[in-house]
Amino acid sequence: MSSEIDESTVDTDVDVSTANTMRERAGESRLKLWLLLRANRLVVTAVLALAIFVVFIVSVTILPPPLVPQLNADDTIETMFSTMISAVITGTTLVVTIGQLVLSQENGPLGDQRARMEDSMDFRDYTEELVGTPSPADPSAFLRSLVDVSQDRAEAVRDGLSEIDSDQLQWEVDEFTNSLIGNSETVSEQLDGAKFGTFDVLFAALNYNYGWKIFQVERLLHDHQEDLGQPENELLNELKIALSMFGPAREHVKTLYFEWALVTLSQLILYASIPALAVAGIMLTVVDAGTLSGSTLGIENMTWMIGAAFTVTLIPFLLFASYVLRIVTVAKRTLAIEPLILRDSQR
Repeated sequence: MSSEIDESTVDTDVDVSTANTMRERAGESRLKLWLLLRANRLVVTAVLALAIFVVFIVSVTILPPPLVPQLNADDTIETMFSTMISAVITGTTLVVTIGQLVLSQENGPLGDQRARMEDSMDFRDYTEELVGTPSPADPSAFLRSLVDVSQDRAEAVRDGLSEIDSDQLQWEVDEFTNSLIGNSETVSEQLDGAKFGTFDVLFAALNYNYGWKIFQVERLLHDHQEDLGQPENELLNELKIALSMFGPAREHVKTLYFEWALVTLSQLILYASIPALAVAGIMLTVVDAGTLSGSTLGIENMTWMIGAAFTVTLIPFLLFASYVLRIVTVAKRTLAIEPLILRDSQR
């Protein structure tokens, strides 16, 4: 059998490879994905706070009527910051309650905890059989071991099917395995040294398009069954098993990250709510229209003070928004663990 492919007999319209990384699959701007996912959540919070502060200053300076006369006539400070005190207390209580509700799933009687442990150890034992070494304890190394074994089995498929007497099958296998191997190398590099608790581990895992790869293995087995013998079927099925193991591993790491992020969010909101309440209380009880006279850069000093205080009281909500935006974005992109394509940009 010849290993050379006759290009004239190959249907290159078959969609074998696909964009692998999440950035390529999303069909969205790099800046948007960076803000939603990669950017440090504290940086995003700071950017949002700065934007609100600037918009507030510009608005009350340019739009009529001016701010200072309103303070004397309409009790603007009292209305604004009494409302913010209620909002901060209510919002903080709600977020912490949500965090505790999520964590309550980790609590349970001894029998439930034993079942969780057995399920986890069964998965680790199966992974050890798959990779040939003890399952790593570090989440990034654990995912990397599954990516590496998928790459090894893709190389075995490419080599094992290189002499098969079907130009179409050879072309599809080459396209598919080259795409898979390239994606595996990229994700493996991203996982190397990534620390759990940061978003790096989960972001690298999201870049591994395992669902599409499983579908392609199933399609090759079905569409070319007359060209495949028992050894070739075994190679493809072994690759499918390796890819299928990555799905639950990624979901487990994702669940742990969500719980970690919600605990961190609860802590940060509690920390931020204390100065927010203090500032709101000071503005409510001490500050009035005559507290700070004069102007800076052509803007009333009272405008600077109220804008800064208002921004500080919003920080707990901005922290909530920055973390939840990441969590819901990841959740939306990982709704299906099986080979189901939900986004139009991936079809």
